[in-house]
Amino acid sequence: MRAKLSLVLVFCFLSGFSQQNLKREFRAAWIATVANIDWPSKPGLSVASQQKEALVLLDKLQQVGLNAVIFQMRPASDTFYPSDIEPWSRYLTGTPGGDPGYDPLQFWIDECHKRNMEFHAWFNPFRVALKYDEPLAANHIAFQKPYWVVKYGNSLYFDPGLPETRQFITDVVIDVVRRYDVDAIHFDDYFYPYPIIGEAFPDSTSFKNYRGEYTEDQLEDWRRENVDLTIEKLSKAIKSVKPWVKFGISPFGVWRNLADDERGSQSSAGNTNYDHLYADVIKWMEKGWLDYLLPQLYWHIGHPAVDFETLANWWKLHGYERAMYVGHALYKCDPGSGIMEWRQCTQLPDQVRITRQIPEIDGSAFYSAKHFYRDILGFQDSLQTKLYTYPALVPEMDWIDNQAPATPRKVKKGWGKTLKWRPDKLETELDKTVRYIVYRNKAGEKFDANDPRFIYKITEERKLHFNKKDNKEIFEFRVSGLDRLHNESPVSEPVIIKL
Repeated sequence: MRAKLSLVLVFCFLSGFSQQNLKREFRAAWIATVANIDWPSKPGLSVASQQKEALVLLDKLQQVGLNAVIFQMRPASDTFYPSDIEPWSRYLTGTPGGDPGYDPLQFWIDECHKRNMEFHAWFNPFRVALKYDEPLAANHIAFQKPYWVVKYGNSLYFDPGLPETRQFITDVVIDVVRRYDVDAIHFDDYFYPYPIIGEAFPDSTSFKNYRGEYTEDQLEDWRRENVDLTIEKLSKAIKSVKPWVKFGISPFGVWRNLADDERGSQSSAGNTNYDHLYADVIKWMEKGWLDYLLPQLYWHIGHPAVDFETLANWWKLHGYERAMYVGHALYKCDPGSGIMEWRQCTQLPDQVRITRQIPEIDGSAFYSAKHFYRDILGFQDSLQTKLYTYPALVPEMDWIDNQAPATPRKVKKGWGKTLKWRPDKLETELDKTVRYIVYRNKAGEKFDANDPRFIYKITEERKLHFNKKDNKEIFEFRVSGLDRLHNESPVSEPVIIKL
């Protein structure tokens, strides 16, 4: 038995060695806060305990090689930041509207940026409460505007058919964009809720009042337009405030089945974005309202109805000169899973390998972050030692900005074992240098700026101090600058330092 286990572990270890390490690749994890899924572990922890948990989690994500965090800072019309629009989340203190005593959003942004990770602010747009009978804060908008809210199943939602709710959601998002240095605004798959058999979504009144030219048999088209209007409004508003802030959606993994639409995927999903959530995500990409899509392909390779590889190759056709990433079901990988494929140590590495073989897909995200702590069949080791061995930059988005910052000036050896440099003086807000790449290679070794093996450090600082070593070696160091959108400047001339 031990011999068989050893062979399995060796196979898992070797399975990723052929994987090429990329200099640019989106590598993210979702951090879910609703119902305390990932953070904080429970409501009511002290500030110190909450922050300690956050730091431990971020360190783990950094350790496995991730470069972005998708943090749920508005799980259900409540906030993880001080707001004059919505109340504090009960998932922080246990009390709706309870002040946790600090600004968690600012804390997370700062700590992500210290680790050279992008911060994607994850909103749930229309959800008001997971359970209709759970307490809401006294200042909740639901009490001021009760006609905005509908009950469906056991949950409460804003009615997307009301212009006021769409404007309210835009106001909430733009408040965050104005006040915080977020890298992106992120929505998941929840627009209209997933359908409940035998229960119609209660929007007959709003349809009657706001249907315009839509006829009675065009209710579904009207619903799709309501979500379209929300996305278009948000896209324009975000860019008008901060052009560099990205806008991304993580939709359900199937847009439409081929049986329902000639453009659909070879799948037989029970729910789809278009037909059940009224989210025409392909239209949003075609219109240029989004900067990225991150479809949730939470099925295994070879699934008879929704095959991971088939769907990845379908989504690659619908980037429309925008970014396309893939979401992986980290939570399903388990030695105790009832599905054989999720008990295989090669499942997730092979999914990453498949996406890397598709040029139109630029990276991965994993749901959800807490699962990196448990036994996921050695996937952490696969990332650290094979797939994500070297750091990677987030891919550029040249439709937002393709102007790179200037090469850092006066790159030279300082006093002692120090390398220092200065930024360009004439940088605009969009193109200013926000961090630097320090490259290192042995003297005489051929240097290639496209090879991530030569990345020594990515830093916000303007100098590096090196510790002395007993075995003296001569190295060449070079420095380049990165702007907010990861455009990289030309690399400086080499500086020789003996360490």
